[in-house]
Amino acid sequence: MRIALATLCAVLSFGGAALAADKCSVPMSDWQPREALKAKLEGEGWKVRSVKTEDGCYEAYAFDAKGKKVEAYFNPKTFEQVNAKSGD
Repeated sequence: MRIALATLCAVLSFGGAALAADKCSVPMSDWQPREALKAKLEGEGWKVRSVKTEDGCYEAYAFDAKGKKVEAYFNPKTFEQVNAKSGD
């Protein structure tokens, strides 16, 4: 049972990144700067720890406006949020 649960968790974790990658197929020439995403999120009340590139998306590690820890993926051209995982 534990192995099945661990496998399910792994599949769901990788599935989220795959979903994000499908929505982030943007040519590098169309990307906005990371700093612009950070400024946008901070303007919405987020406390951004870092922004990196992952599977064609920007991946932000932050605390949202409600103080929840978030790992969120954004389209690098539009800054549309395409996937997120949150924790306590």
